[in-house]
Amino acid sequence: MASIKSNFTVNRVLIAIYAVLAFAALGRSSFELATKFSLAPLPYSLSAAAALVYVFVTVSMIRGWRSAAIVLLAVELTFVLAVGFSGLIDPTLFPQKTVWTTFGIGYAFFPLFMPVIGLFYLRKKA
Repeated sequence: MASIKSNFTVNRVLIAIYAVLAFAALGRSSFELATKFSLAPLPYSLSAAAALVYVFVTVSMIRGWRSAAIVLLAVELTFVLAVGFSGLIDPTLFPQKTVWTTFGIGYAFFPLFMPVIGLFYLRKKA
């Protein structure tokens, strides 16, 4: 019984964190796209993509769509690493910050470690 309850709790915490990330990234990217898109189209588009990924991760975890959640978490981790490393190699690529810049530093590195935690949890749950 304790195992079922702890899995339920972990699932709820993951959903809550992803819902907050989705809300924050949607707000940020909406503002950026509406007011500053011409300054840095790539970073602001990546922030919008991050927001969409977070929304879909949240929905897939709520609905129990494990396979979709795994794919989305893998996509998120890939982009966090790609944007993080490419921004370190060439800082001019991202003249403005994105959600994934410097591995999600603006979001307390949640974009870096949340997909790892989510993938680990979903793998262990199977």
